[in-house]
Amino acid sequence: MLLAQHNEVHALDIVPEKVDMLNDRRSPIVDKEITAFLDGDRDGTRPLNFTATLDPSQAYANADYAVVATPTNYDSDKNYFDTSSVEAAVEAVRAVNRTAWIVIKSTIPVGYTMQIRERLHDHRILFSPEFLREGHALYDNLHPSRIVAGAPQDDPEAVGAARGFVRLLAHGADSAELTRTNADGTTGIPELVVGPTEAEAIKLFSNTYLALRVAYFNELDTYAESRGLNTSEIIKGVCLDPRIRDDYNNPSFGYGGYCLPKDTKQLLANYTDVPQNLISAIVEANRTRKDFIASEIEARIKGIDKPVVGVYRLTMKAGSDNFRQSAIQGVMKRLKANGITVLVYEPTLDKPDFYGSEVTHDFAGFAARADVIVANRWNGELAPFADKVFTRDLFRRD
Repeated sequence: MLLAQHNEVHALDIVPEKVDMLNDRRSPIVDKEITAFLDGDRDGTRPLNFTATLDPSQAYANADYAVVATPTNYDSDKNYFDTSSVEAAVEAVRAVNRTAWIVIKSTIPVGYTMQIRERLHDHRILFSPEFLREGHALYDNLHPSRIVAGAPQDDPEAVGAARGFVRLLAHGADSAELTRTNADGTTGIPELVVGPTEAEAIKLFSNTYLALRVAYFNELDTYAESRGLNTSEIIKGVCLDPRIRDDYNNPSFGYGGYCLPKDTKQLLANYTDVPQNLISAIVEANRTRKDFIASEIEARIKGIDKPVVGVYRLTMKAGSDNFRQSAIQGVMKRLKANGITVLVYEPTLDKPDFYGSEVTHDFAGFAARADVIVANRWNGELAPFADKVFTRDLFRRD
């Protein structure tokens, strides 16, 4: 959407339903900005120049830049991102276009871009990390905190191509961002062209720091709960320090979503033969938090014959339909391992069960059947049943 405002874009996908939806100007994901852009293209108020296709030839043949944004799930057996989809996309581009600059936007291990450039003898491959929140992907592109691209600094042509790609992204951003004043006194969107390995590290270290924040405040909450203290008062007092600030401090069941769990594990894997304590602690802290949450839930159903734990939504955040690697799933596994029946309310899931747990779209029936309702994030419809809701969403925001 961002690039289609000022450029001709061909969007390739392997799912026919997504291609059809995009060509009908309907969003395949829950994202209000994407929906608004597509509505604007349909009614002519915001024209976009893009076509979705299943045909690699149509997508790549005349491209100046080919952006690869395929999923790279973490393979726990290999301790490495599964980059096979990235390599398949690179091969598909080169089958029809030998000169396009390939920009990898998938999250990849530190050092991967240089490795694939050398292995394929293809020096027209760049890397540009994304810094996007779930449910706000287009918004965060329109209002970027920074734009980063990676190219070998001893290759002037590659650096020039990277700078050109950065300019394309900046051109698509909201015009107000071009004149904004940043915290360091500079004006406009911060732009950074560095080596590809440094750009990869920027991505993984950024997400791991966010995971650190989540883990820290979750452990603060675990301590306060265990000692009968008021978590929200402690957090408010701590975050009045301007060096700490009031960001990423709302307790949860653990960090989750598509990025943070896999990115922290990949960064830890990249630390092979490098001394560290903190990175492994971040990964372990997330497991410990889920253990604590499960034990807290079990304490609330103690003494109930054949208790039913109701899970309110599998999604990580409000306004999202994505529940890949959501923290609640880890909690569910722990409860079910102890023989506890779990009932799931998830209106976006069109299946009768989720890993053996019944799924319902009937909220009233769900609330009536559940002995305790577990919600990673609060929603107003839970208010009538507040007495049996278990959540750590103290500030009722993501």
